[in-house]
Amino acid sequence: QVVLVESGGGLVQPGGSLKLACTASDRTFFEYPMAWFRQVVGKDREFVAGINGSGTSQVYQTSLNGRIRISRDNAQNMIFLQMDNLKPEDTATYYCAAKTAVGIEARSDAYDFWGPGTQVIVSS
Repeated sequence: QVVLVESGGGLVQPGGSLKLACTASDRTFFEYPMAWFRQVVGKDREFVAGINGSGTSQVYQTSLNGRIRISRDNAQNMIFLQMDNLKPEDTATYYCAAKTAVGIEARSDAYDFWGPGTQVIVSS
């Protein structure tokens, strides 16, 4: 069982930046592909970015257009999501997720473990 906990959400003005973090409890964290998803109430959970176990491969939602960057620090059992030039439509609850099978997936049902989420509000 992997316990994931997100942090770093909050209120930010349009054009601002946030860096989200996710801490994993499992010692074998470095083996797991991880991802960030986001969800707005009433809508499906949406893939934001994913990263492989070693951190050498990343996949991004194309519509986010270079405004985000996913990274990981396996020594600290953490992944990060740097978000720049934030827009009101980025407002959502952001979740980190881990999967035990190899490969980065954009489908939320491919992930086995989820954090409780951290809320990001982009508003002036």
